[in-house]
Amino acid sequence: MQASRLPVACSLTEPELRERRNTVLEKVGRSVLETVEVKSGYAYRFPADDEWLSELVNLVGLERRCCPFLTFKISAESGGGSIWLELTGPGGTKEFLSSFLR
Repeated sequence: MQASRLPVACSLTEPELRERRNTVLEKVGRSVLETVEVKSGYAYRFPADDEWLSELVNLVGLERRCCPFLTFKISAESGGGSIWLELTGPGGTKEFLSSFLR
């Protein structure tokens, strides 16, 4: 199925989503250094620490199963600079993400 045709919705149950927010998302959200709005989503800047690279790979692995409409991009700036996670998707994604990592 094309990403543009996937519903902008999380497949987790309410208790599962609450658990995800209280564990993984809360920890990741506390470490966001900057949020930048992009065309169809947001980019989040994280510390230039290899631990965060691993954390973000773990987050993407979890979230791509319950939010298949999202496109994930992780990038690391040259010279040991910041790590970025970009989340984008079809129409409605920005609204969905507005409280994702807060």
